[in-house]
Amino acid sequence: MARETGTDALSRLAGERVDHRFKGLPPDAAGLTVAELTDQRRNLFSGDFSTPLLALSAERLEHNLALMEAYTERHGLAFAPHGKTSMAPQLFARQVERGAWGITVAVPHQVWVAREFGIERVFLANELVDPAALRRLAAELSADPGFRFVCYVDSVRGVELMDAALAGTDRPVDVVVELAAGEGARTGVRTEAECAAVAAAVAATDTLRLVGVAGYEGEVPKADPERVAAYLRRLTGLAATLDAEGRFAGADEIVVSAGGSAWFDQVAEVFAEIPELSLPVLKLLRSGAYVSHDDGHYRRITPFNRVPGEGALEPAFRLWAQVVSRPEPGQAFANAGKRDAAYDLDLPEAQVVRRDGVERPATGVEVSALSDQHMWLRTTPEADVVVGDWIGFGLSHPCTSFDKWPLIPVAEADGTVVEYIRTFF
Repeated sequence: MARETGTDALSRLAGERVDHRFKGLPPDAAGLTVAELTDQRRNLFSGDFSTPLLALSAERLEHNLALMEAYTERHGLAFAPHGKTSMAPQLFARQVERGAWGITVAVPHQVWVAREFGIERVFLANELVDPAALRRLAAELSADPGFRFVCYVDSVRGVELMDAALAGTDRPVDVVVELAAGEGARTGVRTEAECAAVAAAVAATDTLRLVGVAGYEGEVPKADPERVAAYLRRLTGLAATLDAEGRFAGADEIVVSAGGSAWFDQVAEVFAEIPELSLPVLKLLRSGAYVSHDDGHYRRITPFNRVPGEGALEPAFRLWAQVVSRPEPGQAFANAGKRDAAYDLDLPEAQVVRRDGVERPATGVEVSALSDQHMWLRTTPEADVVVGDWIGFGLSHPCTSFDKWPLIPVAEADGTVVEYIRTFF
């Protein structure tokens, strides 16, 4: 039987039944398909949705997708946004439609999700030495000549393990040498001499093909623009050295990849300096948090703060919770907690209060702590908050916001829900 296409798989999501798996949806939607619920175009505030409820802004989501498409095109960068941020195939498809080369992932499970929904180019920004996963990968590559896959290698031992697991496969796995961002950084080869040894180990196999170099500048110790640029120039210099040594002879192009969500301006600047090599160079950026952006960590560190002329991302998430207790003048509690809101980098930020259809700023309301299912609110005398109010919160860190919500409504500015985003964590 022919494999289901990515379009078919995405269409199948619309046929899922609404049930107990999905938080915040209207109780009377149970049993409807997602498509049927979407067609009702319910309003987020008057359509019987319940709190806690995470929503995405339709307009801001589209703005962010368009902005990064324009940015990467303007700077001559290929783009493989990191899918671990959202793990949402509908967003993957929209990113590819907006010019993305493919999707970056971090672990094998995420590869299989991307493949299930038709992603033809996958960059695994990690080492892969698990034999079972490698065998499945080899089968995927053998079954689909159009599937392009690239992953990291950072040790001779890792190359040996990959080679043993892939013995007898009919299509080599493309790999890039990962250069560490410095001593004490995360994974990656620490020195250029060690990189040369890893490249030689790859060349000695029939199961692997060296196609480039990669790294993650977000791990540069004491990162600032100068240190990040210096690391990126080490990375591009490594590509030039390995090319001069003939290590990419079997490749069709040379992949040079970097780029989290904090320093992609430096990536664009340094990658523009890459000299002519023996093959075309795929300058591959992997930033992923842009798709929803946020109201905390990434609002503070986005490169667009340094290059405002390039545009600005907009926070697309809002978490709605209801005030369920007002036990003291300076204290209130809302019905969302660690199970609902990102809290690993910053606490949620109270932004607006809704009562009787009227929305106003959440003056004098501050999140002081989270329990599993309660949000502790500190209130000042000017705070106008009573039991039953809905409060809209901004969140910090998209990667730990998406993962708590398997189905997320996308609402227009007037609250009309036009789509539901399915996640797979």
